Amino acid sequence: MGRSPFSYKMCIILRMDLGMSTGKLIAQAAHAAVGASELGKKENHKAWRSWRDEGAKKVALEAESLEELEELQRKADDLYIVNLIIQDAGHTEVPAGTVTALGLGPDRSDLLDKVTGSLPLIK
Repeated sequence: MGRSPFSYKMCIILRMDLGMSTGKLIAQAAHAAVGASELGKKENHKAWRSWRDEGAKKVALEAESLEELEELQRKADDLYIVNLIIQDAGHTEVPAGTVTALGLGPDRSDLLDKVTGSLPLIK
């Protein structure tokens, strides 16, 4: 099998408006990464395998509101990009059911950039 002409990545978008601690942000990012990987392996196995074989690149990005996260999900749906909304269980910092993160992909980087290209990296 030849190498893909595309590069692949996963995007993890976290809501920054909730005031979550660094540890909480990391936990939510992990939920998004694991969940998106599992979903991607099932629903878009070819992209998932290419992503894994390239080193499983992940990019963590900021969203400023629930509305922004929902808009990103709509854009991903329009492009048939596997995506997963993360809702918190409510055991620590935010109420149960609070949407905290969005996992996108893994998929081709050029497709994901159409959804997330304007978002800042988490610093």
